Amino acid sequence: MSCKRSFLRMVSILIVPVILIFSACAEEQQVLSTRSDSPSDMVLVPGGEFLLGSETEIDTKPVHAVRVDSFYIDEHEVTNAQYHLFCKETDHRLPEFWGMDRYRCGPDFPDYPVVGVSWRDAQAYATWAGKRLPTEAEWEYAARGGLEEQHFPTGNELDTTMANFRSTGTVPVATYPPNGYGLYDMAGNVVEWVEDYYNFDYYATSPTDNPKGPEEGKFRGIRGGGWHSGKMCNTVYKRNGLIASWVDFNVGFRCARNVR
Repeated sequence: MSCKRSFLRMVSILIVPVILIFSACAEEQQVLSTRSDSPSDMVLVPGGEFLLGSETEIDTKPVHAVRVDSFYIDEHEVTNAQYHLFCKETDHRLPEFWGMDRYRCGPDFPDYPVVGVSWRDAQAYATWAGKRLPTEAEWEYAARGGLEEQHFPTGNELDTTMANFRSTGTVPVATYPPNGYGLYDMAGNVVEWVEDYYNFDYYATSPTDNPKGPEEGKFRGIRGGGWHSGKMCNTVYKRNGLIASWVDFNVGFRCARNVR
């Protein structure tokens, strides 16, 4: 009987630490699971290597291999409703074309992409939202949706059933089918601000790991095509730049965020 008690006592001594270990592991796993959950309205883009650029235009070559880390990016462009909330909570100025039905910019068009915002406005919104603007490399990687050496997020073909371009105005976000990563309007609707300074010859010297653009410059990058753009302005590799204070009826933005 005494041997049985001793055995049970020894088993209990061994079991308690094991329970504590499993409990700690479970708590840690729960924390990790919470941290890996995608933020609302954002998509996790898995990191990887891809060919950045195109040999078709002077500022998109040379084509070169680039690697980006995993990141989150908004599944659609920032809407009028989202931007309006930011303006109300921060007393930030409203977009340049606010209240103009012609540009579908204002409270009557809550699910349409916001336009008439400068790069500085977009940065302010991103900071308020706990996010940032995507880099050029991240934007192109996300726009490609896992496709290699294709012109558009949909492949080598694009027509007005696939994206909103060469039209009379913006449409509600997520009107058209998403690309391979589940992202909407990576072609069409509005051109999008990115984080980087823009230089036409940057690709000749850009690093291969997580390029973030030139250290300085006169312009900030814009990517993708919009409702007022032609078909070939909607390619995944199309690059351009604007002064950071510039506002345009064809330009909006979406945000990104690091994986924590």
